[in-house]
Amino acid sequence: MAETLMQYQERLTGPEGRTYGARACGRPAPEGGWEGWIEFVPADGLPVLRSRRETWQPNRVDLVYWATGLTPVYLEGSLDRTLNPPQRAEPEILPEPAYEGPAPDFLR
Repeated sequence: MAETLMQYQERLTGPEGRTYGARACGRPAPEGGWEGWIEFVPADGLPVLRSRRETWQPNRVDLVYWATGLTPVYLEGSLDRTLNPPQRAEPEILPEPAYEGPAPDFLR
């Protein structure tokens, strides 16, 4: 079951000027250990945003320790990653080779 590990006092401002509160959350990870993410609560009542997994720790104690060390700069970066997630690039389709192997060695 997910839980809030830490509520941060600093308010964050997104690029559109919206203000957010931030909290570190965590849960037991499906593959074992614990995973953590950040939730961003807009001050204007819009839906809460969540980051992708920010960390994986072997146990809850280590996850809480991670949450206590997050700085305002880290939270700003997480908010930016949440608002602007990386786009998955389409794999480049390469042409088939013209030959099935290299050119033959020089004859002596």
